[in-house]
Amino acid sequence: MTDPRTPDKAWIGVDLDGTLAHYDHYRGDDFVGAPIEPMVRRVRKWVNDGKDVRLFTARAPHPAIRKWMRQHLGVILPITRTKDPSMVLLIDDRAVGVERNTGKLDNEARLKEVD
Repeated sequence: MTDPRTPDKAWIGVDLDGTLAHYDHYRGDDFVGAPIEPMVRRVRKWVNDGKDVRLFTARAPHPAIRKWMRQHLGVILPITRTKDPSMVLLIDDRAVGVERNTGKLDNEARLKEVD
């Protein structure tokens, strides 16, 4: 079987709340927090470099999100909540990285929040 993760299909998923935009609690579908500048700069660079970057969020694609992206990123990224084999990287404040095929976590301390 062929690996579908080819350079021409590769994409990067970036979470919204708590990753690209400040988040402390739910304030309604039409509210998006202030931009988190280091991540905004990174996403802008990736887009300028021609990388396929998508907003990866559990939220429904509300017009306020598109407005926020246009204002702070300068572009409207595709919005998804679905991973596929071509996603090569996911940036998310809730995720914990794992070393492939080993089960070794990058940040064991985060598990204390749920154990």
